[in-house]
Amino acid sequence: MSMYDKNKGFEYEKTAKKYLLNKGYEIIDENFTCRFGEIDIIASKDFRLHFIEVKGRKNTEHGYPREAVTPAKQKRIIKAAKYYFMRMGSDDVLCQFDVIEIIVDNNEINHIENAFWN
Repeated sequence: MSMYDKNKGFEYEKTAKKYLLNKGYEIIDENFTCRFGEIDIIASKDFRLHFIEVKGRKNTEHGYPREAVTPAKQKRIIKAAKYYFMRMGSDDVLCQFDVIEIIVDNNEINHIENAFWN
């Protein structure tokens, strides 16, 4: 991934974080990385942890950003979440996997809750 792509990714994550904070979420962790994968944002709201993948595109000419969260990517996120729970020392926490997609040209943010399941 080029430095340009990483910078865009960080901008998308910054936008998603601002969106979540405005919706009453508490940001617990960002860019959690382990040998199984990465989780862009871990947030909490209403006693539930949200493991959030952020995807963005300039427009939908080549599809929606959410389409980039493939089954293989979902599997890596789920494994990383399981590792996160193991590190916490607890897995008795309600959680869900969300996707936030950002479409720049439309100034659009879509929060897809429960986008995939464990």
